[in-house]
Amino acid sequence: MPKTRGRGDLLSTYFAGTLLADTIAAVVPRDAAAERAARERLDRMTKPPGSLGVLEDVAAQLAGIAGACPAPLPVPAVVAVFAADHGVHAQGVTPWPQEVTAQMVANFLAGGAVVNAFAAELGAEVVVVDVGVASPLDPADGLLDRKVRPGTADLAVGPAMTVDEARQAVEAGIEVALRLATASPCLVTGDMGIANTTASAALVCAFTGATPAAATGRGTGVDDATLARKVEVVSRAVGRVPVRPRTPEAALAVLAEVGGLEHAALAGFVLGAAAARVPVLLDGAIAASAALVAAALCPPALDYAIAGHTSAEPGSALALEHLGLRPLLGLDLRLGEGTGALLALPLVASAARALRDVATFDSAGVTEK
Repeated sequence: MPKTRGRGDLLSTYFAGTLLADTIAAVVPRDAAAERAARERLDRMTKPPGSLGVLEDVAAQLAGIAGACPAPLPVPAVVAVFAADHGVHAQGVTPWPQEVTAQMVANFLAGGAVVNAFAAELGAEVVVVDVGVASPLDPADGLLDRKVRPGTADLAVGPAMTVDEARQAVEAGIEVALRLATASPCLVTGDMGIANTTASAALVCAFTGATPAAATGRGTGVDDATLARKVEVVSRAVGRVPVRPRTPEAALAVLAEVGGLEHAALAGFVLGAAAARVPVLLDGAIAASAALVAAALCPPALDYAIAGHTSAEPGSALALEHLGLRPLLGLDLRLGEGTGALLALPLVASAARALRDVATFDSAGVTEK
């Protein structure tokens, strides 16, 4: 299998022998021949050419990902909800207590969250991954323990974590993706972490050059005073890092400085999906900011990502525009958990099914114009 050149080679040298380096080396671009075959079939199907709009792009992308036309249906999907806490909570950037992260993990595992309801409707599985919840969690069915540390440090005053911890969290996401991809043809990103939109805004600023005022939103619905404090915190954090890091090493350093453990794991999740050649459906602001990191580490990995929706959190749209990803839905959602991505899953599955099942003009005996 051909290896990624350029940034991937630099990182392979820098972290030789690590899962991160090996994964990046395994990522290849989508299969161009399969995409061409999909486009040709779409044009021969019993419909006007291009009449399915963006869904035709999705169908062709799925064929390129699979290296086959038609591509396998992307169901049943699995949602990985990466959970972690944030030291920046101490800055008063959210009114929600930090304990809610662990409490919501318990809610996910009990099947009582919105992501569980949406997943049940779609026949998807929900897996929760602890990469940095501050509270200790008891073992439970559906919970994967990949804790790197019990929450990050306060990014307002210093690095959120070490570079090695950031790598460990990225590799946790890779490992989970590779594991889940053996049984599921589509991976869906989910997240949980009180104060994690602050870290997301900082990542968006660092990787896109957006201003803190433009990238920072109200998260769970903070008031004006809290939003102003949040913008100031993001400004301080971003002031310590280079804007638009240009090497994988620099990207990982920025992630360590201002990111979260779940952001790191989600970046790895995207990389792992790409290495396994399965599509990964991105949720909202947290996933979009993590995708910025994944793209900086390994640009071809974005070939495997589909943006489920654009969040009401402003950093989401900024990140997706920077990545060149067009969201399938725009419902003003801002919950996280993987909810928006799950709502887009039927569109992705329908695109794949149309490419597979719809007759061509020749096979159906229908006269073309």
